[in-house]
Amino acid sequence: MSFMEFLRTNFLHVAPILVAGAIAIAIGVERCIALFKRYPIANLDAFFARINDLVMADKISEAIAVCDQMPEKPSAQVVKLALLRAHQPEELIENGLGISVNKAAQTIQKRTQFLATIANVATLLGLLGTIAGLIASFQAVGTADASQKSALLANGISTAMNATMLGLAVAIPCMVLFSFLMNRTNRLVAEVDQSAMQAMDILKQKFYAAQEVTLKSVRSR
Repeated sequence: MSFMEFLRTNFLHVAPILVAGAIAIAIGVERCIALFKRYPIANLDAFFARINDLVMADKISEAIAVCDQMPEKPSAQVVKLALLRAHQPEELIENGLGISVNKAAQTIQKRTQFLATIANVATLLGLLGTIAGLIASFQAVGTADASQKSALLANGISTAMNATMLGLAVAIPCMVLFSFLMNRTNRLVAEVDQSAMQAMDILKQKFYAAQEVTLKSVRSR
């Protein structure tokens, strides 16, 4: 039995696996676009250099405006929250950053885990098709003429093996893509964590610089 004939004659077994594959493709394309284009900041060092210059020049509103230009960048939105709380005590800023980082991490990680689930489901669907094919072949052999038994058994085994192959053909790329995207996801989550720490560091520098200016002003009187 050819593979195309298997697809045609076993549509009920094939359709769920093909649907799982189509969903995996849609998720993979969306996640690749998000993780490699939508979420990362092209030049993170330049971004923080600009934020640092504006904050140290006491232009917090302009620094927030820079972050507003990147509404889909998790790192920029974490920095924006820190800037919005710049007038608050350090503890409140850190609490807000913790909440913002967790929210950004959830945004970055969403849907990627589905690829691993689809891989497992596709494998199990392939196995289900294999078992169904073997059961059908043995039932046919049990009631067939002696001259037809070998042909029926061969067709049943071919159906079973094609089902396994189709399930693995969906599952293996899904697992490879899942591993690839998880590596990128972890890097972006680490980038968001680093951005939160850099934002906090910039605000601390601004605070202590302002304190130093105040002390110098007091001493000069």
